[in-house]
Amino acid sequence: MVNWIWLFLIAAGILYGAVNGKVDEVTAALFDGAKSGVTVSFGLISVLAFWLGLMRIAEQAGLMAKLSDLLRPVVRFLFPDVPKDHPALGYILSNMSANILGLGNAATPMGIKAMQELQKLNPDKETATAAMCTLLAVNTSSITIIPTTILAVRMSYGSANPAEIIGPTLAATAIATAAALLADRWYRRRSGGQSARRSKRPGERREARRAANH
Repeated sequence: MVNWIWLFLIAAGILYGAVNGKVDEVTAALFDGAKSGVTVSFGLISVLAFWLGLMRIAEQAGLMAKLSDLLRPVVRFLFPDVPKDHPALGYILSNMSANILGLGNAATPMGIKAMQELQKLNPDKETATAAMCTLLAVNTSSITIIPTTILAVRMSYGSANPAEIIGPTLAATAIATAAALLADRWYRRRSGGQSARRSKRPGERREARRAANH
């Protein structure tokens, strides 16, 4: 769907330029955009390599393990329906730790593996479980202490103070995570109440039939 949206936007822009006689400007913009994309990509390589290498050193030093230990009680609270020693919890911890440190590239495969493990616990393979919805909410809105990619982009464009984004990013992601978790808890309670009512209905109907027979 997203690919079709982008295709529509590109085609609409080219068509608009052709109708208004600005095909040359559209062509120039396309080449300038491609050139800028390549330039920014090369600029990002060195910065991302530095940050990813730094995070790799931190991982080897045990920082990721320490962070996972700190997050373990939080994960048990957020995912109460996942068995204590299930592999999904390990992948969830790795995913959250990587997201907190701004390592989205490392967090993505861990999130996918966590979803696959949660699917194994899913009794209805066509419907997402509460734990899967919680993981999606946490992964999408995760608190980020070091926004590695944004820092790299700001540095590649010559920002005078690329690190000034850290404070606003931390505040924004903290608010987003809080909102996501509140919404997740609300939907959990709502779906739990509806499930309880649905489970009671067959018994209530049987009681009503017995009363009518008497």
